[in-house]
Amino acid sequence: MILAVDIGNSNIVVGVVDQERIYFVERFSSDPRKTDLEYAIAIRTVLELHEISPKQLKGSILSSVVPPVSATVNRALQKIIGKPALLIGPGIKTGLAIRMDDPAKVGSDLIVDAVAGAMGYPLPQVIIDMGTATTLSIVGKGPAYLGTIIAPGAQVALDALIQTTSQLPRIPFESPGKVIGTNTVDCIKSGIILGNAAMLDGLIDRIEQELGEAVTVVATGGLAASITSHCRHNIHLDENLLLRGLYLIYQKNKG
Repeated sequence: MILAVDIGNSNIVVGVVDQERIYFVERFSSDPRKTDLEYAIAIRTVLELHEISPKQLKGSILSSVVPPVSATVNRALQKIIGKPALLIGPGIKTGLAIRMDDPAKVGSDLIVDAVAGAMGYPLPQVIIDMGTATTLSIVGKGPAYLGTIIAPGAQVALDALIQTTSQLPRIPFESPGKVIGTNTVDCIKSGIILGNAAMLDGLIDRIEQELGEAVTVVATGGLAASITSHCRHNIHLDENLLLRGLYLIYQKNKG
């Protein structure tokens, strides 16, 4: 089994995975002010809660979209396991052809998702990752990473709306009872939840039109379940896509 870590803008996802199963998935805040010791204590505590000893881990793999935190977390992983993590970046074997203008600038989390998606679902496909940003990764046959669409995350949009509008209340991130709201709270819920679902449906339609064929759609990320359940397209919800992708890449590079 290996320790898989993904550093996002808001959260760090930590999990232990092997060929047979994912033992656990936990999240804690991504904070550039923390030291490697603080991260080591946090990760070690998570392992202890799930009764996994560092001696059971044959290695670790790390993907990150927050460079200032990457080195700190990698030092933390070395404290726990005794050797540095395999870092997702240029030179790593993924099995994907990256058809972007600058492949080195594609987010590592998007590549990891695409590796898992290509192994688990029919191609071509669209992988929706809903976190701080909402991203749609288009993966073609080959497999090949064809491109990306990036939009503000639903929670980010909601926070910006509340912060920049003086008379709107802060509301819970919940589905509305109907499309046409009759009070302020339901009006905002409809716009955020159903508006994002409609955006995804519209983008999927346009992607299929541009590709000239139907796509498989897979969704992951913390907000995916709340939004994609309102979409009209058939969308596979896969909360563990990222961890499976990290394990697959580890195996390609470490054997």
